[in-house]
Amino acid sequence: MKTLKKRRRIQIIAVAFVALAGSTALIGYALQDGINFFRAPSQVIAEPPGAAEVFRLGGLVEDGTLMRGQGETISFSVTDGGASVPVRYTGVLPDLFEEGQGMVGTGRYIDGVFEASEILAKHDETYMPKEVVDALKEQGVYVDPNG
Repeated sequence: MKTLKKRRRIQIIAVAFVALAGSTALIGYALQDGINFFRAPSQVIAEPPGAAEVFRLGGLVEDGTLMRGQGETISFSVTDGGASVPVRYTGVLPDLFEEGQGMVGTGRYIDGVFEASEILAKHDETYMPKEVVDALKEQGVYVDPNG
C-alpha cells in the first residue's frame, strides 16, 4: 500500500514538473518577438546585427539629412555623436519629429540601412528616452538642459 502512494506521489511531481517546463517554454516563445534590445548608432556600426533581428535604434536626427521621398517614404540619419546610421521609414512621422531632436525607432538593419517599422519622437522640449540620453552621454555629446 505504501509503495502505491509513493509511486502516485512521484507521478504527480513528474507531471507537475513537465507542465511547469512546458508552460515556461510557451511563455518564452510568445515573448520572443516582444523583446527588442536598444542600440545606439555606434553599437550598430561596431557590431551590425543580423537582418532578421528586430531592435530599437535611438539617437538624434542628424541635421541636414531629412529627405522626403515619393509617397510616405522618409529617409534620415540618426547619430549619437560617434557614428551615424541611415534610416528609411515608410509611414507618417510623429508631429514632434524634426532634425536635431531625439528619436527611437524599431526595425531591422538591412544592407547598411535601418529599415524602421515604427518611429517615436520626443514628447516635449526636454524629454528624451533614457537609453538615448545614456548613449549620448557615453559619447560625450549630451548636455543636460536642466543643469
